[in-house]
Amino acid sequence: MTYPISFRRKVLSVREKENLSIAQVAKRFCVGIASVTRWIKTPAPKTTRNKPATKIDMEKLAQDVKNYPDAYQYERAKRLGVSKQGINHALKRSGRDL
Repeated sequence: MTYPISFRRKVLSVREKENLSIAQVAKRFCVGIASVTRWIKTPAPKTTRNKPATKIDMEKLAQDVKNYPDAYQYERAKRLGVSKQGINHALKRSGRDL
């Protein structure tokens, strides 16, 4: 769950006004200590995830699409040793959403 920027700013302002520790303010607002620590560094929530595909080789996927254009995603997943959802996401990333 992503907390809105207004809530994050409120937590940080209360921390500053009342001179509370990170643990105290986290307990008061029922959020994690790691969340408050992260909000101190960058209060705005991240809008995108910058993580490349780690298990699916995009070249092998492209070759599989070329060799078996009418294959179901579960068949591709079995051939490449990954999940159906992983194939779905990889095809969307590659622009070949089937």
